[in-house]
Amino acid sequence: MANTLLMPKATAVWLVDNTALSFDQIAQFCTLHPLEVKAIADGESAQGIKGMDPIMTGQLTRDEIAKGEKDPNYRLKLSEPKVRVPESKRKGPRYTPLSKRQDRPNAILWLVRNHPELKDAQISRLVGTTKSTIEQIRERRHWNSSNLVPMDPVTLGLCSQVDLDIEVQRASHGKQPAAPVGDTLLPAALTERLAPEAERHDDEERELDPNAVFAKLSSLKAKQDEDEE
Repeated sequence: MANTLLMPKATAVWLVDNTALSFDQIAQFCTLHPLEVKAIADGESAQGIKGMDPIMTGQLTRDEIAKGEKDPNYRLKLSEPKVRVPESKRKGPRYTPLSKRQDRPNAILWLVRNHPELKDAQISRLVGTTKSTIEQIRERRHWNSSNLVPMDPVTLGLCSQVDLDIEVQRASHGKQPAAPVGDTLLPAALTERLAPEAERHDDEERELDPNAVFAKLSSLKAKQDEDEE
């Protein structure tokens, strides 16, 4: 909830015309440059702008102006508002710098392929795009579809890993995790179960080895002949 001066230039016009404040005092109060205030006083700037009385708007008092007129070094203080209005939060797509906008289609393609559970509104929040662009890329109707290459938006700097994880978690809430695609490592629990089975399988193969069986039979027969002699 910020307390800022309404219409600074119009306020400066009024202060120049109706008070004996210095250019520096008016510039400091209205967040302008002193030369700009001087230009207003000379009629070189703010022509056609109607002055706005800060006393009427409750942002400055007559006593505060009187203090400033008596002391050129005094800095005017903005009056506390009687009612504070919370700042409205900006809604809409995330702003993307011009230097990175050319990478957005590649990032959208990456999100569509790797996180199909994400909704268009979530992708729009992550990379700052429109739903129509997402649909065109999803349906391969984008004008540059043949040249698009999937690229991680986090690597491109279009969003943070935290934001991406949050959106993926929201989209996956209550759903079974998707099966991994391609060559992946098996979970440790699964490999631990497979190891004894593999060992038993090897033992069975060794037991069923024909050469070993015949060799064992031959040794038994030779021992039997010795016993008979």
